[in-house]
Amino acid sequence: MDFELSDDHVALQDMVRRFAAEQLAPGAREWDREASLPRELIAKLAELGLMGIFIPTEYGGSELGDVEAVIIMEEIARHCGSTALTLDAHNALCCAHLLVSANDKQKARYLPKLASGEWVGSWGLSEPGCGSDVAAMATTATQDGDFWVLNGSKQWITNGHHAGLFVVMAKTDPQAGSKGISAFLVERDTEGFEIGPKEDKMGLRGSDTVGLSFDNCRVPAENLCGKLNEAFKDTMRVLERGRITIAGMALGLARGALEESLAYAQERTAFGKPIFKHQSVQFMLADMATQIDAGRLMTLNAALLSDAGKPCNFEASAAKLFTSEMATKSCLNAIQIHGGNGYTKEFPVERYLRDVKLCEIGEGSSQIQRVVIARQLLER
Repeated sequence: MDFELSDDHVALQDMVRRFAAEQLAPGAREWDREASLPRELIAKLAELGLMGIFIPTEYGGSELGDVEAVIIMEEIARHCGSTALTLDAHNALCCAHLLVSANDKQKARYLPKLASGEWVGSWGLSEPGCGSDVAAMATTATQDGDFWVLNGSKQWITNGHHAGLFVVMAKTDPQAGSKGISAFLVERDTEGFEIGPKEDKMGLRGSDTVGLSFDNCRVPAENLCGKLNEAFKDTMRVLERGRITIAGMALGLARGALEESLAYAQERTAFGKPIFKHQSVQFMLADMATQIDAGRLMTLNAALLSDAGKPCNFEASAAKLFTSEMATKSCLNAIQIHGGNGYTKEFPVERYLRDVKLCEIGEGSSQIQRVVIARQLLER
């Protein structure tokens, strides 16, 4: 297995790295403070093909794979975790679910709008009483002639404030547990569908997170996405890809923490010399660099397997678990290296720490990843 980036990969990396440094770094602090990303940013992301990472070219997408997605997520998250999460929910959840489950007519209707950035995509799985326990889902969908009638609510929905399309999971056979869940394509202006206010979050504040409510929301029967009662299997496939991209996001935040700390340690002096020359600081930087490299190799391994169509549930969960926890530790070390300055909003490392914690929670918590990994050990 070759972990060297190809010339095309390097060109992609360079393009996104320049974009992040020029277009994201200057505004990231303000977007965090205002808890909002500018709408024009979506158009800029679409111009680079980043709103259609996985979408086939026939629908206007970039038709890239998971390796490319990891490269993109790391470079974007290096300067703005909120933008990275927005891209993740759009590409690796909403668009990925359509690619897994949607029929040709649905793809032709929705994928061009998503790839162009005309619509932002969102994905609705979690509920107030249902996070990791998907089988406890309470939202229902009942067929009524040519419509499905949705009732219930969703919580922690990324991109929900601005999204034009939502992939929503609901119970269509409430007695069947996880084997009675179906997915529906819900457009923003559907009657009976309400988008709640933005959550006031600790981190990733520029990326909007909302609750959704469905009160006799009538969705056309043709908007059933995938086979009836089989959305749980599709959801697990989507989350497997999402864990790889979240690992890429964690890598970017960790790398940002390292690079900011390395620069600061060469400028800040203590006891007559730059703090970089103090062994205690060197050890922290060395640990950060080593663990980031290890996490990147794990993530690329999972991505390569996914791109090859091979099973990678173990590898995706292991990469997500390791990189997210490693990145949190790296961001903590970055604040320690910055000292009092790291505890202020004048330096980006405090934002990185607030942002990175979500990587241990979203798309399957660290505890869930350990359950998945343990089960894979038995199956192997």
